[in-house]
Amino acid sequence: MSNRLFQGLVHQMRDTIDATIGVVDETATIIACSDLTRVGTTNEFVSLDLSDSHDIFIRDGFTYKPFGSRVKPDYAVFVEGVDDAAAKYASILAITLSNIKQYYDEKYDRNNFIKNVILDNVLPGDIVIKARELHFNAEISRAVFLIRIVSANDISAYDVIQNLFPDKNKDFVFNITESDIILVKELKSTVDSKDLEKLARSIADTLSSEFYTRVNVGIGTAVVGVKDLARSFKEAQMALEVGKVFDTDKVIVSYDNLGIARLIYHLPTTLCETFLHEVFKVGSIDSLDHETLFTIQKFFENNLNVSETSRKLFVHRNTLVYRLEKIKKLTGLDLREFDHAIIFKIALMVKKYLSANPVKF
Repeated sequence: MSNRLFQGLVHQMRDTIDATIGVVDETATIIACSDLTRVGTTNEFVSLDLSDSHDIFIRDGFTYKPFGSRVKPDYAVFVEGVDDAAAKYASILAITLSNIKQYYDEKYDRNNFIKNVILDNVLPGDIVIKARELHFNAEISRAVFLIRIVSANDISAYDVIQNLFPDKNKDFVFNITESDIILVKELKSTVDSKDLEKLARSIADTLSSEFYTRVNVGIGTAVVGVKDLARSFKEAQMALEVGKVFDTDKVIVSYDNLGIARLIYHLPTTLCETFLHEVFKVGSIDSLDHETLFTIQKFFENNLNVSETSRKLFVHRNTLVYRLEKIKKLTGLDLREFDHAIIFKIALMVKKYLSANPVKF
């Protein structure tokens, strides 16, 4: 597409500049020229200079001015002649072509568009128009994965993830910070949240086992179309933050599986503190020692089943009953009663939430 873009401008300029002008790419192949017979030809002597810098150079009676967005130039303008006028024309053309290409890329580059949608930089009304311009399928389901680097080496996690998802028309990968990488994944209609977690797990495992890079992955819900991708991204952000608060060991956290933690995360801290004071009228939650809290955790994991919990803890049933009675005496809550167990479970989560001082989105 750049070739057509450059050829159009060269064609308009050829009458103003009374000389042969054109553009070569990084292989020194002429991709646009006022003399159409030269398009497609290559001068290998030019490529040596093109790879060095953005400085003007002269070769075979032509003045060249490299340009491009990267450190190594992508292209070079050439103007017939070796005088100051040729150098000025080359510089002006290089600036013009570089700006046009940048504008074109920003306008039509899908990756850039998706990034702006996710970061809420595009007005809702413009999203539909832009998506149509870029031929996005509005009926396709997509989900946002937020891959946060916890520890890394010299390997670029961004490059690894890009290579894992090479189809640039379906999947989009970009950085939003040094440690946060976004993957917008196109999904089949049959995919559920467990499939998304499997995919996230495979990304984390690949980075960990092959590249010694540890990551946590937050997964937003699947959304149809482009407009709701910003919401899926915020959900992925919240999944990681809530996961950090309530379950620090989890590498993969899905927004769909946050459950009651999501509600607690939205509560004002003053309300949480009031709730804890009201629940533990008899005694403070802080009065429970580590062994007691571990017993409570196992009791919840085994669905309030005394026999099953005592078996898993390798203690006699009566020992567990004694511990539960002790908890009832300390807190006023009998964990064998379902309603009391729910209140206690929420209270533990609220306590964790208050201790974490979480960052809100």
